[in-house]
Amino acid sequence: MNPTLQVSQITIRQDNHVWFFPTAPGQLAVVDPGESQPVLAFLGHQGWQLSHILLTHHHQDHQGGVVELLRHYPAKVVGAGADQHRLPPLHIPVQEGSLLTLGEVTVQVMETPGHTIGHVVYRVEDALFTGDTLFHAGCGRLFEGTAQQMWISLQKIASLSGTLRLFPGHEYSLVNLLAVQQLNWCTEEVARRIQEVGQLRSQDRISSPIMLDYERKINPFLNCHTPEVARLFHLAGQDGATVLAALRQWRNSC
Repeated sequence: MNPTLQVSQITIRQDNHVWFFPTAPGQLAVVDPGESQPVLAFLGHQGWQLSHILLTHHHQDHQGGVVELLRHYPAKVVGAGADQHRLPPLHIPVQEGSLLTLGEVTVQVMETPGHTIGHVVYRVEDALFTGDTLFHAGCGRLFEGTAQQMWISLQKIASLSGTLRLFPGHEYSLVNLLAVQQLNWCTEEVARRIQEVGQLRSQDRISSPIMLDYERKINPFLNCHTPEVARLFHLAGQDGATVLAALRQWRNSC
């Protein structure tokens, strides 16, 4: 399947992904601009205007560049209405099920609490911008939400079309895969993927996007409802949220 949405990327703060996609001729939206200067440099080099700023959550490394960007572009800021007291002033507050028309593209919003209470993700055509909810072979730390909330959020994502391309907020793939390898789970595929991602990183290339179909196969956090993952923590017969809590606690200590 050929990608339908053209997505560009820059890296800030060593491992933060900042994503861009076109909204109209000569216009781009940016997802999670944690710093302004790299974004301004990218836009200036490309000769594009900034039409919208999409925020997945309130952490500074994802929204720190917004105020300065608005000094240069009349962009509209999109973010969770429930979290707007912790975000820059929003032009477009959103919630679960919000459907936005940004220029020539349609954006669907899903609430995904867990990493933070007000976290949202954005689906744009065949792309899903997952912020710090879902990473390749991992998920976000539970800074504010519960394991139950994160499990529900991950299952929302897992239920979507397998042809979606995932665009996470950080380049954590290699460290996540090396941790998963310690579990002796999905061993052959994890070992193969470690080699692939290691080669990409040695060439200063990123590991994203990842197809959701593949992520469902290799990410233990999306498989906490399975006996195979439950047994790793001696939790056979327990629900997915209970297993995720144990898996997340184990991963925090790796």
